[in-house]
Amino acid sequence: MPTLSAISAFQDNYVWTLSDPQGCCLLVDPGEAAPVLSAIQAQGLRPVAILLTHHHPDHIGGAAELLQHFDVPIHGPDDARIDLPMQRMVEGDTLAIPALDLEFAVLEVPGHTRSHIAFHQTGADDGYLFSGDTLFSLGCGRLFEGTPEQMLTSLDRFAAMSAATRVCCGHEYTLSNGAFAMVVEPANAALQARLALAREAVDAGRPSVPSTIASERACNPFLRIDQPEVRAAVERHTGGPCADRVQAFAALRQWKDGFRA
Repeated sequence: MPTLSAISAFQDNYVWTLSDPQGCCLLVDPGEAAPVLSAIQAQGLRPVAILLTHHHPDHIGGAAELLQHFDVPIHGPDDARIDLPMQRMVEGDTLAIPALDLEFAVLEVPGHTRSHIAFHQTGADDGYLFSGDTLFSLGCGRLFEGTPEQMLTSLDRFAAMSAATRVCCGHEYTLSNGAFAMVVEPANAALQARLALAREAVDAGRPSVPSTIASERACNPFLRIDQPEVRAAVERHTGGPCADRVQAFAALRQWKDGFRA
């Protein structure tokens, strides 16, 4: 099994790497080249592929510079706003990384952006999910281009994955997302335990991610919109009933947009 690691970039971004004992590695969402180049040199890594989940600069901004150092293929969404030589991938595509003996299913998961994709490792119950800015630890991405219905459908797809799936998201947002989740579900014991572990990790200078789909189902309010406690909290906040789960999700996302811990 390849080794997973997270390279810190900017203030709170993660560039994910999967590497084998010989140093072959893939890079996911290299928004900044300098920390990636430093890590590659320090760890003796040799990139064999770059994966991009969406067009935002903090996820693709370092790719062009990395191509000046490494002749590797780039795989990303079919979006003209990404001006890079790459294989543009769509729903149903399969991406093989022979050097690492890995294969990923490509999922179109709009909501944060209209062309956002995710890469889900196939053939393993505990495979990696590179979810970009669609699914976060204890949260989900802002709806910059998509609709609440699109985002909820995308999150439903993630929630249906194997419980042991490892969620590798694009930012270190666990504690801030957790503060909101605790307002929504203050009596959620699984959430309380998850936050305690996250605080311990962050205080020690370690990433609080990856999480698992099982933990997100138990703790993430955006994957728990059908739970009575979450629905009741949303309706208390809005001051009235929600007609359906999409309206409830939209209200929850708007609540989070204005939330300050």
